[in-house]
Amino acid sequence: MNKLDAIFSPQSLAVIGASTTPGKVGHDIFVNILKGGYRGTLYPVNPRARSVSSVRAYPNIAEIPDDVDLAMIILPPGAALAATQEAIEKGTKGIVIVSAGFREVGKDGLAVENKIVSLCRQADVRLVGPNCLGVINPLSNVRLNASFSARMPKAGNISFISQSGALCAAVLDFAADRDFGFSKFISIGNKADVDELDLLRYFHEDEDTEVIMLYLEELRRGPEFIEAVKEITTGDFRPTPVLVIKSGRTGAGAQAAASHTGALAGTEGVYDAIFKQSGIIRVDSINELFDFATAFAYKNESALGKLRRKVPDGNRIAIVTNAGGPGIVATDMTVSSGLKLAKFHDDTIEALDSHLPNTANLQNPVDVIGDAPTDRYENALAAVIRDEGVDGALVILTPQSMTDVLGTAEAIGRIARRSLKPILCCFMGIVDVSSGVNYLQEQGIPVFNFPENAAKAFGALYRYAQWLNRQRLAQFDLQHDRQGAAQIIEDCLSAGKTHIGELEGTGLLKCYGFNVLPNRLAKDAHEAAALAVDMGFPVVLKIVSAQILHKTDAGGVVLNLENQEDVKKAFESIITRAAEFDPAAKIEGVLVQKMAPAGREVILGLNRYPVFGPLLMVGIGGIFVEVFQDVVFRLAPIGRNEARRMVREIKGYRLFQEFRGRPLADVEAIEKSLVSLSHMATNHPEIMELDINPLLVHERGQGATAADCRIILKKLEDE
Repeated sequence: MNKLDAIFSPQSLAVIGASTTPGKVGHDIFVNILKGGYRGTLYPVNPRARSVSSVRAYPNIAEIPDDVDLAMIILPPGAALAATQEAIEKGTKGIVIVSAGFREVGKDGLAVENKIVSLCRQADVRLVGPNCLGVINPLSNVRLNASFSARMPKAGNISFISQSGALCAAVLDFAADRDFGFSKFISIGNKADVDELDLLRYFHEDEDTEVIMLYLEELRRGPEFIEAVKEITTGDFRPTPVLVIKSGRTGAGAQAAASHTGALAGTEGVYDAIFKQSGIIRVDSINELFDFATAFAYKNESALGKLRRKVPDGNRIAIVTNAGGPGIVATDMTVSSGLKLAKFHDDTIEALDSHLPNTANLQNPVDVIGDAPTDRYENALAAVIRDEGVDGALVILTPQSMTDVLGTAEAIGRIARRSLKPILCCFMGIVDVSSGVNYLQEQGIPVFNFPENAAKAFGALYRYAQWLNRQRLAQFDLQHDRQGAAQIIEDCLSAGKTHIGELEGTGLLKCYGFNVLPNRLAKDAHEAAALAVDMGFPVVLKIVSAQILHKTDAGGVVLNLENQEDVKKAFESIITRAAEFDPAAKIEGVLVQKMAPAGREVILGLNRYPVFGPLLMVGIGGIFVEVFQDVVFRLAPIGRNEARRMVREIKGYRLFQEFRGRPLADVEAIEKSLVSLSHMATNHPEIMELDINPLLVHERGQGATAADCRIILKKLEDE
């Protein structure tokens, strides 16, 4: 038995702090449990009342004559601490603290919260809250509304987790308007004990939950969260879709940082990485959350009698509509959602032609014309859904005077039950289409008000299908000189160097298999010219100064130097420009570096975050990296498959392909570099930030060259 069963399905429940005064939380929660039809035994606890809402009250939980599974505590912090101790002594299996005044108000409240958590953990009792809305289980065998929301939602197969109690009340109201059902509904507040990951694991094992919705403000676990949720969304046992809406997407998340990676990432880069690595689908609004959940809950009985989630095998969608305008809107949104219009086979066109009038459009989107009766819709949908080149269908209905709305919905239902391909519907309107909408909802067939909502939901289904069916390549066998890298880092820190460039940085990169360029430090122009001759032309000169982080901005880089005289002139001009750029900068000299062969410019980076660890970055590099911001993030550690997905997620990925006479780039070299960077990040926690920009990616089979790097170190004892 799972310990959270006492929270969601208690046989008995005590409300400690139940009040006789309407409007108070302790009164309203108790009344909501009563009115909700709770199937267990309910006990109010109030030392100053004989009864609450005509139910006998007890002065404390110890006086209750029977066992108590769940204690709901609605008391201020000090009293809540005492009540927790009493509930534990009573043998309570779960505790929910609704009241506020704990961690969120400061150190005194946090101290009380920590004492409560300590008591619960010593007794192996799970705690939800404090500062939460409560728990709801509308299923017929429980009927628990232990919250201060007066509305008991409809029973369904979707569970909802929220960090915000206020949002929960709004979501419940929104769900009622859409006739949307839940399996479980919980607000976790301060997450003193039970958090999102505990609940995600619980709902994954819950046979009454098919989809999990999550409202998130912040996470307190990183790599552990990713690995656990990856099993939930992908694993062999009941893969469960998780949809998340996270607050703060547009906040000023990027931190002050010396690297491009730190400047570009911010906390949102971390969360996007977590969601993508774990298979969570992020939504942009509450509307989308409900739309996507409706689509993901869609199942069909297979030939073996088991329910199978309807997700498309590909992204080829057929549209059947009785109005041209909505069909065009759906087409536009279909394409922008990562889908494409299916191209029908000849026999599909022939079938459509036999059933539809001459004025109908037989190509995709199929327009069955505004006067379409039920059989016209049914025949058209049946024809396109049988097409091997179609992965799913979107049916659009606009109510016209001759439209049989209910009959069309029933026809769609008949076809949907026969087909394993997803069929989503858009019945446009409210009153005129209500009979058809109600029928489709009863049958579990997703139906939307507008075509763009349906198309976006289809796109989300396809993204989840891609996640479930993603390829798994054999891992790279990479060998690294971990000890050599550790020695370089130790030597730099012992010398007081925390900001290092190519001079020491190339040695560190070389330990992890990066192809680096010969380089030496020159103190004057004549030494620079001599070093260039030894290396062989062409060379590049770069200013070396801990105070000048972005060399190009200071005019501190000169490329393609072909002879000694050019090297001498470039040396002097670099020193002059650097001094003008930052008169206080300490200039160590000028780096003479062998010029790299041509290649596509890529940036690799890492930035280390508390709790989450190192965040890796890859994207289109060069001097415009912060202008285009075409970068992708993941949390380390990663392997070959995650690196492969990262590279293909870059918007400019086509730049690595063959085009206009340019050969195919060595994409595998980028992937190996990412995995090596991940190893470096996890092996050496002293590395706080790192940029390799550019990593020059050569023709396929010829690898990549790290042309420039910047690394920021920190002694671990300083933390």
